[in-house]
Amino acid sequence: MPAARTPVTTWLAAVRPGFLVITLASAMLGVVVAWSCGCGRDLPAAAATVLLALLAHAAVNLYNDYGDAVGGSDAVNHARIAPFTGGSRLVQDGVLGAAQMREAAQMLAIVVVGGGVWLAARAGPGLLAVGIAGLALGWAYSSPRVALMARGWGEVAVAAGWWLVVVGADFVQRQRFDAIPAVAAVSPALLVAAVLWVAEFPDAEADARVGKRTLVVRLGPDAAAWTYVALVAAAHLWAWAWWRALWLPTQAGWALASALPAAGASAWLLAHRRTPSRLRPAIVLTLVAAVLHPLLLGAAFVAVAALR
Repeated sequence: MPAARTPVTTWLAAVRPGFLVITLASAMLGVVVAWSCGCGRDLPAAAATVLLALLAHAAVNLYNDYGDAVGGSDAVNHARIAPFTGGSRLVQDGVLGAAQMREAAQMLAIVVVGGGVWLAARAGPGLLAVGIAGLALGWAYSSPRVALMARGWGEVAVAAGWWLVVVGADFVQRQRFDAIPAVAAVSPALLVAAVLWVAEFPDAEADARVGKRTLVVRLGPDAAAWTYVALVAAAHLWAWAWWRALWLPTQAGWALASALPAAGASAWLLAHRRTPSRLRPAIVLTLVAAVLHPLLLGAAFVAVAALR
């Protein structure tokens, strides 16, 4: 008898679609930054950019599940806060194999590369550098051979990857690199790193048991909690400083509204940093901040584009 095919719903669960909203907001931000300067409005390329960014994130999530399955951290993680930490657990529950996760990630990566080459033909070869850097970071983050996530470099890799999402989406429309998207991308990237940071608290015990030395494991709960506070503060101070310097639109002050959920997450994390099982509100509020910030920043650039 032929082997049963894996249902589509299983693969949707495997890519953890809830987190893809962050990439959707970041890619849309890059698109509208370019539109705000009148630097082109290529709708098919914009749609393809957003789709490829989502597929790239999905591939990274699948490969991350593979890396954690091989490394053993998800198997010993009994303190996860579903669905935010500890991976999809489809490998641990016997629904999918680790090799299936890796192969699916590779297939999506091939699609992303093919789409990226098509976009580069429209926008310019500079996009290839962005795409190669992004895929390399996604691979190095989870690869058992490199495992940036286990060496204290995972948070930096995540921030760099999502910075590239905004810069790359802008490049597709603008067809050149520019300082404005590079500046605008920093604060959303820092908030995405903050999502990873707070999610590492419930996983820290399991990570430490298998030698996965994330920064939260290395710093311990007290220093890691205060570093989280500094990280989300830095994201908002960055946006505020460049808004005051008039590099960002007048309406970019809207994006500072994400400081409210970030402040709530900070307070909750500081209060419960040693009881990670109680950190669901902090994780949810950080996710809200990480999505709200690029959406409001993007709305500011849309307002500029509407005046042209």
